[in-house]
Amino acid sequence: MGETFDLAASLDQRQPANALIVGAGYIGLEMAEALTARGIRVTQVEQLPEVLPTVDAELGALVHDGLTRHGVEVVTATTVTRISRGATGLRVDGRTATGPAAWNVDLVLVVVGVRPDTELLTTAGAQTGARGAVVVDHGMATSLPGVWAAGDCVITHHRQLGLTYLPLGTTAHKQGRVAGHNAIGGRARFHGSFGTQVVKVFDLVIARTGLRDHEATGLGHSPLTVQSSPNDHKAYYPTAYPITIRVTGDTTTGQLLGAQLVGWLGTEVSKRVDTYATALFHGMTVAEISDLDLSYTPPLGSPWDAVQMATQAWESWVTDLHTEVSA
Repeated sequence: MGETFDLAASLDQRQPANALIVGAGYIGLEMAEALTARGIRVTQVEQLPEVLPTVDAELGALVHDGLTRHGVEVVTATTVTRISRGATGLRVDGRTATGPAAWNVDLVLVVVGVRPDTELLTTAGAQTGARGAVVVDHGMATSLPGVWAAGDCVITHHRQLGLTYLPLGTTAHKQGRVAGHNAIGGRARFHGSFGTQVVKVFDLVIARTGLRDHEATGLGHSPLTVQSSPNDHKAYYPTAYPITIRVTGDTTTGQLLGAQLVGWLGTEVSKRVDTYATALFHGMTVAEISDLDLSYTPPLGSPWDAVQMATQAWESWVTDLHTEVSA
């Protein structure tokens, strides 16, 4: 929070005309929108092939287009190698697949991920795990007697991946409630995360929960991801917009494994990903989502909600796949 206030004060004082953001994850994209809203020309540099690497590249490309549409210059597959101060501003040197690149800007933001701040606990002898985060049990107790911990400094109990590091505000709140309860003698339990996340970038909303193909394969599943674009509500009612949804399920068991969504602001993407997250929490199959009694009125949805139409598209693919195998 302190860094946010410092940045705001610097922007007011220096009035930069252009800026370069290193990194195109959640915070990097939010900063691109915030700086653009101030009238600052933004260049966004990402070392991976597409922006927002927490979703599949097919959805990252939609976000990429959205950034470009709002005037952000997006440069992917590029590594920043040096930042130096010149006579009139900052020089950023980088390397692309085809050779060196350079930018002259007034402001550089480096937004390349989070590291757990664990010095207090590790100095006291706390055990660490994934990414150097402090190990806690489901009651948020550390390896130190009488010490509980929560938030971005501790490991995450992921319900599918096991022990990992996934710093999220929602997770921190749940962990903090458990830690506080148990610190005064309670027996609360953190029931784990599916990594459910959502971000707004200009007029797009992007969300995900659960596993993607490569994660599911690593856990021994037989995953299939199917993309579809059902409308957010009945097409005959004005202002219906498609939501691009990628559903991942296990072709052997039919189990839902994860979902990713991109839609216009106002298409209730954040609430629809919550439906998938709830289904994951209760171990539902992809087919069982069609049995959910979801609400309907033409201005807001369809008799089959977009969530269900996307899972039905997945079922159709699996049926065709099994038919081909049988033939």
